[in-house]
Amino acid sequence: MEELARESISLLARSASHADPPRLGSFGAVFIMLKSALGAGLLNFPWAFQKAGGVTTAVSVELVSLVFLISGLVVLGYASSVSRQKTYQDVVREVCGRAVGKLCEVCFCFNLFMISVAFLVVVQDQLEKLCISLYETVTGSSEAGMPYHWYTDQRFALFVMCLVIILPLSIPKEIGIQKYTSVLGTLAATYLCVAVIVKYYLMDIPVVCDLTEHVSVSFSVSSWASMFSVVPTICFGFQCHEACIAIYTSMENQKISHWVVISVLSMLFCLLIYTLTGYFSEYQLSPSTQLFFFSGGKSVILNLMLRVRRHYRGIVTHSFENRCRVVLTVAWITFTLVIAMFVPDMSDVISIIGGISAFFIFIFPGLCLVFTMAILTAWGVITIVVGAFIFGQSTTLAVMEVFRKF
Repeated sequence: MEELARESISLLARSASHADPPRLGSFGAVFIMLKSALGAGLLNFPWAFQKAGGVTTAVSVELVSLVFLISGLVVLGYASSVSRQKTYQDVVREVCGRAVGKLCEVCFCFNLFMISVAFLVVVQDQLEKLCISLYETVTGSSEAGMPYHWYTDQRFALFVMCLVIILPLSIPKEIGIQKYTSVLGTLAATYLCVAVIVKYYLMDIPVVCDLTEHVSVSFSVSSWASMFSVVPTICFGFQCHEACIAIYTSMENQKISHWVVISVLSMLFCLLIYTLTGYFSEYQLSPSTQLFFFSGGKSVILNLMLRVRRHYRGIVTHSFENRCRVVLTVAWITFTLVIAMFVPDMSDVISIIGGISAFFIFIFPGLCLVFTMAILTAWGVITIVVGAFIFGQSTTLAVMEVFRKF
């Protein structure tokens, strides 16, 4: 009887899955991966290349990091298929235990919230520049003569963008709709890379990187320290690990071999875009120029609310889940919008954000590997150690920077 019950439940689960199958194809999956990664640090890579000591050193760090980045994506996809969970935090909790799962949820919420705020700060800054550019183009006057109106304030423009664009894209439960916006985002990142290259060759006095000088000092202590200091920036630029499980579970073809291909293609394309942008715009962009990745982190809090509801009521209705999702989405965007409007400088937490990214790229995937595949425990331990080193280094640098300012 028990076996019969198990088979019945299994059949019902399969029927439910066939009734609403995943509809994300390979093309859409690659573009969502690219959008998630390319928006993270595209404009910061020129500074990272300079800080690392040149193109040769920076590309070497990228290639070494890529091994861990791709392996992390593959491990997370495999862990999702084994645990049959559809979110990052659920996979970690199911595979690594409740304690590690709770740590993951805390890191997940904090990381995405701060990234969301920083992203909106950058958008607000760009909206201000857009308003000024439009005014100068239409009127022919300079920025100094631009009158102030409430509807030309960048904060109002940011509010409209959140209301009209970000909120509608964040409410749906499935992320398949984002494959269309992801195409536009990827094309925009590609356009930026091409524009940087074209501008490089059209300059009157091209900036030429002295690779010989970089190589000659590459083995000094200070140069090694500089190289390691940009590892969080480079890894953060490739970060799409929080979204990768949602992408994997939304795909039509969920074979691990197919997921390996998707991961490799996405990371290689990111490598190409970042390397070209970093090389041809080296020394030309400000170190404070940042572009951050925005992603819905409401699923962590939503799952917690649903678990509490299920504990006290025994059942969670579909309407209750929808109401919670809408309320949490509106609250998330509202809080990040308010903070972004009144806290324009997020430079003090950038290193902390990069350090926390090490949890999602190295530490949690390494733990999943240790718990799911004993034969690869050594590689999992190496990944965890590397992630802990990056997190410790980033946090230490951030704290030292704060004390230096005081």
